[in-house]
This record gives sequence, C-alpha cells and structure tokens, in this order.
Amino acid sequence: MHRVRQSFDSTHIEDVEEAVCSQLGRDEISGRLKAGMKIALGVGSRGIAQIDEIVRAAVKALKQQGVDVFIVPCMGSHGGATAEGQIKVLHHLGISEETAGAPIRSSMDAVEIGTTTSAHGKEVKLYMDAIALREADGIIPINRIKPHTGFKGEVESGICKMLTIGLGKHVGCARLHREGMTIFDSLIPAAGKVVIESGHVPLAIAIVENAYEQPALIEAVPREQLMNREREMLVVAKRRMARLLLPRIDVLVVEEFGKNISGVGMDSNVTGRGELGPLPEFQGPEIHRIVVLGLTDKTYGNAHGIGNADVITQTVFDEIDRTNTWTNTLTAGSLGCGRLPIALPDERQAIMAAAACIFGTDARDALVVRIKNTLCLTEIAVSSSVLEAVGRTDHCELVGE
Repeated sequence: MHRVRQSFDSTHIEDVEEAVCSQLGRDEISGRLKAGMKIALGVGSRGIAQIDEIVRAAVKALKQQGVDVFIVPCMGSHGGATAEGQIKVLHHLGISEETAGAPIRSSMDAVEIGTTTSAHGKEVKLYMDAIALREADGIIPINRIKPHTGFKGEVESGICKMLTIGLGKHVGCARLHREGMTIFDSLIPAAGKVVIESGHVPLAIAIVENAYEQPALIEAVPREQLMNREREMLVVAKRRMARLLLPRIDVLVVEEFGKNISGVGMDSNVTGRGELGPLPEFQGPEIHRIVVLGLTDKTYGNAHGIGNADVITQTVFDEIDRTNTWTNTLTAGSLGCGRLPIALPDERQAIMAAAACIFGTDARDALVVRIKNTLCLTEIAVSSSVLEAVGRTDHCELVGE
C-alpha cells in the first residue's frame, strides 16, 4: 500500500468563540434577544467539529445579553429514544452543564405544533420538544448544514431537519419517516416552514465545515431568512466537502464506522450508497465492494447503515448493539441499513474476500483504497494497482509507502 495525499480548500475559522459571539452580537440578531428572555438552545447532531466550543460560546454570548439559557437535546430517537440516553449523547459530544455553562433539560415529551401535507397527500402532524415549547420564549437550533446521506434536494441535512425531526423527538421523527425518505426533498422544507412560521424560532446558528472537519462558516440566521439561507449554505457545503477523487475503486476499506462520523456510519456522499440504495446524483468514484474493519467508540454499538457494507470483521459483528441499531433503523424506515453483512474472522480475510469478488478482475489486480473513515480523506492508502490512476488525478499526490 502507498500513501496518497488528497488536497482540498482548507480555509476555516480560527477563533470559534469570537465568530459565534460576533454573529450573535449583530444588530439584526441581538435586537431579537431581550434581557430576561428564556432561550432553549437546540443541540444534538453528532460529528460536528468543535460543537462543544460552539455551544459554550453561544451560551456565553446569550448570557452577556441578559438571556437565560438552557439546552435541549435535538436528536429525534437517538440515545435509545430516552431522555437519559440523549443526555449521554450530549456528554459524548463534550456537552454537559459544566462545560456548556447552562442546564440541560431532557425529555421525550413532545407537543403537536402544526401540520403539513406530504407528497402522498397525507396530513402529517408536526411535533416539538415540550420543554422547549412551553418553558422558553424562543428556540435557537445549532446545527451543521451538509448534504444528506439518503436524499437530495434544495434543503437536506441542516436547520429544517433539526427543527422537524430532531426537535420532534421520537414521535415527530417517526411520523415524518413514515412518509418515506423518498419525498424528504419536499417534506422537510415544507415541515420546516411550518415550524419557522410558528414564531417559536427567532433565529438559528448554522455551521458549514470544510473538508478537514473544521468550521468554515458560522452564521446566526434570522427567522425570515432561514429557508433561503439554508439553501445557499448547502451549496457551499457541497463544494467544501471531502470526497474520494479517484475515478474507480474495486475495494474500499473503511477502518472506522460510526454515528459520530455519519448518520449511516459512513457518509453516502463519499461511498455513493445511501439509505435507500444508490445515492441520487452521486458524483464520486465507482465503488464495487466496501469492507468495514471497526466501529468507533463514540457510536456505542449503533451500526445503523452497516447494511451498506459488503463485508465486515467478526469484531464489528460482536460490537453491534442490536437494540440501538434497529431502533434507529426502524425509526428511519430504511431497513437495508440494519442488515448485517458477511462477517469474517479478521481484517486480512475480510479484505481478501472482497478483492476476490470483483467480477472480471483477478484479486491481485483489484484497485484497493483504504481510508480511516469518510470524514478523514486528506490522506488515504492505495494498492500498487492504483498508482497509475493517482498520477492522472488532479489534487492527488503520492507521498510514500
């Protein structure tokens, strides 16, 4: 195997605290925040770089304006769909009452906040965290805007999704997913519009990351600009994300798989394998087989999405928490993500088995690429058979064995 460096745009925010405080101090933002108000900060998406620092800075900036702040978990059914489990998820993200400087109010109780109509013609009830709705004067979600792993649209994974699925708790999350991810391109923005127009969300803090897992853009977006700005920021996020630059990969070896990396363990925008099959509009390489060698510690056994792999190791198989995984899978309704691939005794046998199953190609000639995970794509490893393609691919540089 040979080390190859992929190059991407690395511009990013150096001082996260200053960026957050500056955004919340803008006149059009600070004018919506009055001394004595109670604000619920919505937090909970995993894999966001420096999320603990961003939350702490937001709490600090709001308190400086005389606002009383508390945190509510916004993660749908994650954490085993329990209040205690969701607090644990926040702790794993580095967010606690001590580190954030604000109390955490966790409950799975949700209140109906409105309805929308799905593309199936069905009335869809929308829900919101009961504590945030009843005990706060306003809710400010903090979330990253990025391409979704299962559907494509003008609005994908971001503020609208957090407002409707994350803040909707288990009941709201499950209701939207029952309509099917195939219509999320219209359902999520329609549902988000209803929640935004309810008046409970004065603004949101939106984040876009670069290919090196660094915050590239942090912006406080006022309510009336949320829908349009999320569309614009998604375009930026797609342009800045890391990807595999090579045109073809016979065997992709993924060392780490987990919910802290992607909602489906490994980002579909990198692998081309989404929650409902081949990812629409995928622009990456043709990948024939995927091998997963391990689960991350921070996924805590949740292997939702493991069905997108072809081969796993026995270690992965043994570490899968079936209850957490299948709760996630059943809530999402994407049953293929919960299927278990072939598990082989060790890493070598798993990789060799995948290489032996490339139709029309001898295993010794298979184009093998190994990555740490789908977030860390700056340095990858390739087999000797890939070196010719590396030489023809822009922004790929051979750096050693």
